[in-house]
Amino acid sequence: MRIGLLTDGGYPYAAGESGPWCDRLVRGLPQHEFDLFALSRSAHQEDQGWVRLPHHVSRVRTAPLWIPEDGTLRGSGERGLLARLVTGGGVSYGRRDRRRFAGHLRALATAISATEDAGTEPATDGGLFTEGFYGLAELARERGGLHLALRSETTVRILEAASRARGAGRTVQSATVVDHLAFAAELERVLRPLSLDWYAPESLGAVDLCHAASGGAAAIPGLLAKRFFGVPLLVTEHGVPLRAHHLAAPQAPFGAPVRALLAHFHGLLAAEVYRQAAVITPGNTHVRRWQQRCGADPAKQRTVYPGMAAGRFATVGEDDDAGGPDTLVWVGRIEPAKDLIALLHAFAEVRRAEPGARLRIFGAPADGDEGAPYLAHCRALAAQLFPDEATGAHTEGVSPVTFEEIGGPEVPGLAQAYAAGGVTVLSSVVEGFPISLVESMFCGRATVSTDVGAVVEVIGGTGLVVPPRNPRALADACIALLRDPERRARLGAAARARALELFTVEQNLAAFRGIYLELISHAPVRREADTVDADGEPLLFATPAESRLLGHWTQPQPSMTGARVPSPADGAEPEGECGGETARRAEPVCVRAAVCGPEDGDA
Repeated sequence: MRIGLLTDGGYPYAAGESGPWCDRLVRGLPQHEFDLFALSRSAHQEDQGWVRLPHHVSRVRTAPLWIPEDGTLRGSGERGLLARLVTGGGVSYGRRDRRRFAGHLRALATAISATEDAGTEPATDGGLFTEGFYGLAELARERGGLHLALRSETTVRILEAASRARGAGRTVQSATVVDHLAFAAELERVLRPLSLDWYAPESLGAVDLCHAASGGAAAIPGLLAKRFFGVPLLVTEHGVPLRAHHLAAPQAPFGAPVRALLAHFHGLLAAEVYRQAAVITPGNTHVRRWQQRCGADPAKQRTVYPGMAAGRFATVGEDDDAGGPDTLVWVGRIEPAKDLIALLHAFAEVRRAEPGARLRIFGAPADGDEGAPYLAHCRALAAQLFPDEATGAHTEGVSPVTFEEIGGPEVPGLAQAYAAGGVTVLSSVVEGFPISLVESMFCGRATVSTDVGAVVEVIGGTGLVVPPRNPRALADACIALLRDPERRARLGAAARARALELFTVEQNLAAFRGIYLELISHAPVRREADTVDADGEPLLFATPAESRLLGHWTQPQPSMTGARVPSPADGAEPEGECGGETARRAEPVCVRAAVCGPEDGDA
């Protein structure tokens, strides 16, 4: 089948959050054809380029969710073309279309400004929100992009009137003109996917299934594909975009009214995504509960853990070496949410009880403004708490706490980092799915973790869990494992067995392979007009069997006939770009393999 994979700030870009998971999914299902529809978040991400794509990715469409700081759309390449597509090419609506735009925006603004108990937004069908949202989408599809209209004075006046209307929230009612201008700019950015040229029969209308790799902006093209063409939507979330928005809201450069409006918009959008999705696959129970709070139907939810490659940890996991018996290991990105300050204070207690203990911290500062300063603060605190210790008058002092980066001669990879200690520690105060914890379990290491996010679900009784922001409890758990090597070994073996059972790539691919087949089996057949008769019944032999091949079936196929692949010199059409779309020629496969999969075909 043909899958439309929808991403936001991830795959196929080399620098992206969901990149590794999406790459494993696409490469692990070669029997399906994938079309990628990717939204980028910054110029830096686009400059990093793409990862190498497998041959069964037949098409890639990209669009930016950003505009240069000066607001101009410069550039003559793909970026300039996509930017012009996003902004609708400077479309200015006529009088009738302006009235139509104002009506739909008024419905959307009323829904966003209303309080939850105002009764203006029924939970059953989306009410005013869906009326305004899909109305704007249909206008953009028929008449062009919404960029100019959403940044017009009309938009600000409509937002201001909605905030003053009866039923608006108290915080929203206090919004000033500056707040409305800021919210109008943010609204234009989050609604930018409505203005893309992806909603055509030969684009998203040609896929059999839309798979959104996250909620929020990535799922908007999927909503419109279902609206316009009836394409079923599958939504996968390893985190919760709405929760991430709430966590980032205090740092946003907006006032309280703008934060309230954005929070309500994202809440209504999440509810609509969950309402329209045929199946929702949270990455863990923590995400599953958040989705239900946002309106997801439990009957649609299927928990599918993100698959991870266990092979690179096999050597460490199967080795009898238990690592440094007196060494604690921490692995991850260094940022405030990881709470290394509490870990350092806890290790001070560990050193009082076990003077020979060591703490090795492996990781680099997280991207952004907080990572590097936080690492410097942690280094300073470690130097204060643990001055260099020397074993004699003529020996060099060494600190029991070290900050190291993976990739050097001593620690060339992640597996060697986990192998350096007998106990792995996670001290986070905020965590989604703890990837470092699963990697440690693959290595057969006992763990001490804080009770945040999906930690308890992942550990499942194979490690010790303590409350967050409690250095004393963290220290006691570490001391208990350092003093009991037999218990460490038992917990490590149980952790490895659990990880191999639940968190491998194979179980993840098997789950999505079944979900894809289930969804396509329940989806109505969409036939072209020239393949049915006057009564709507399919015409016999209207579509030849050869059309199921992924390549040009009229050309000689090397895999079947042994002929060489046609070259540009023979008049063959070369690979290239057309209209911002990257065209790729798929490798030819046999008919049975294209339909049944490589394991069933006799190619």
